[in-house]
Amino acid sequence: MIDYSRCYHNGVRVAHLETAMQEIGEALGVTWCEPQVREQNVWLPDTGETTIPLRFTYSSQGPQHIELLEGAPGSIWDGRVTPGLHHVGVWSDDVAGDTSALLDKGWTLAMAQASPEKGFGAFTYVQPPSGLIVELVWSAIQPMFERWFAGGPLA
Repeated sequence: MIDYSRCYHNGVRVAHLETAMQEIGEALGVTWCEPQVREQNVWLPDTGETTIPLRFTYSSQGPQHIELLEGAPGSIWDGRVTPGLHHVGVWSDDVAGDTSALLDKGWTLAMAQASPEKGFGAFTYVQPPSGLIVELVWSAIQPMFERWFAGGPLA
């Protein structure tokens, strides 16, 4: 199954990215990667393919990074009503296989980068009945994130 030792971030929904960066950065002594602004393409079970406006950053320090997410109102990343810890992110060498295995065990798919028919894409959010959201992230993009953590672009 999933190797939790490959967990590399905690995703936190926030109402305002810069405010959270200041509050958390000062209190925990972390610095932040260059904030990103995206129209994130996703697949949602009830909606299908859509885009969600998203602003986010990660703490530069690891190995356990903090991901701050400022999502559009009403979106899965909206921190205006329910801010706080949202998910844990784990590297996966096989997002489609790991996601399917968890779904077979009774977990649900909360979101994916692509539809199940398209192999889910580079990430999924999966959730057991007990509630923890786990983001499975394709390990092939880890070098891109490592460059960003080191001060380079996220590209």
